Order: sequence, then structure tokens, then C-alpha cells
Amino acid sequence: MIRPRARPSWPALAASIAVTAMVASGSTWVALAPEQADTERDAVVTAHIRSLMAPQPTDVVSTDRHTVKPWFSGRIHEAPRVVDLAKEGFPLVGGRLDVVGLTPVPTLVYRYRNHLISLTAVPAASRANSGPALRTVDGYNVLGWTDDGVAYWALFDIGSRNLENFVQLFRTTPT
Repeated sequence: MIRPRARPSWPALAASIAVTAMVASGSTWVALAPEQADTERDAVVTAHIRSLMAPQPTDVVSTDRHTVKPWFSGRIHEAPRVVDLAKEGFPLVGGRLDVVGLTPVPTLVYRYRNHLISLTAVPAASRANSGPALRTVDGYNVLGWTDDGVAYWALFDIGSRNLENFVQLFRTTPT
């Protein structure tokens, strides 16, 4: 016995077109959406630029890490790792609070000659440790890496080698 050929119904055809459109638009959004790291990096660059335009690039001014670290304690969940690099040519200037997304984050400010380095620490518990990756954004050298649940972003407006040296010293010098 030969079965009559089933004809697609208009509602079934409309439903399949709607599903296809949703899958296609969702895939496009996923493919074109900025990564979290890109969004963080852009927010950190913006904060650095804003600090350079302010009368003072820090909220707390001190070359003493024992002053800067406790200053953060009452303002954010966890104070950042603060390293004394003055003997290596990168004296601590102080620190400030920046906002990445909706989260207040600590930024340490160091000096190299007449230039400032901003080092921002963003909580990143879900990310694996990673080595520094260099990018240039709006004329600033940006080195980002993750250590022990914290994404670090170091920014500097001159030579990338000097920034790489700073990051290496920061990562290897005990607190």
C-alpha cells in the first residue's frame, strides 16, 4: 500500500523558520560579542587615561606599601598584592580605586622616570593562570596576565620592554 505524501503545514514551516532565525542571530551575537578580557582591558585603559587627566592620579599618595595596602582594606573585598620595586627603578606612587564593570578594583600606581604605570587587579576566580600577553591600545602598552584568581593589567605609555621588565619584577619579587 502506498502512503499519500505528507504536505508540510504552514505553522510547521513558520516554526522552522523562526527557530532558524533564532539560532542564526544567537550564533552571530556569540561570534561578535567582545570577550570579557577585552571589556576589562578597555575599562582599565579608560581608567588610566582618566587618572592622567585628573589633578592627582592616585587616591592615596604614598611610596610605602605598608600604607597603600591597608588603605584598600576598608574599601574593597581584598587588598591587592603590593610590591616595593623602588630599588629596581619603579617606585610606588600610591593607589586608587577604579571600576571595571560594576566592581570596584584596586589600581597601584608606579613611576618609571617621568611616566606612570597603572597596575590594576581584577578578581578572576574562574580563569586559569596565564603568562603576560602584550597589546597596544590607544597608544598604551598593556600587559595582561592572570595569577591565583586575579587578572592583572599593567599599562604604560612608553617602551614595551620597560613594561615587560616591570611585570617580571612585580611577579617575581616577594611581598
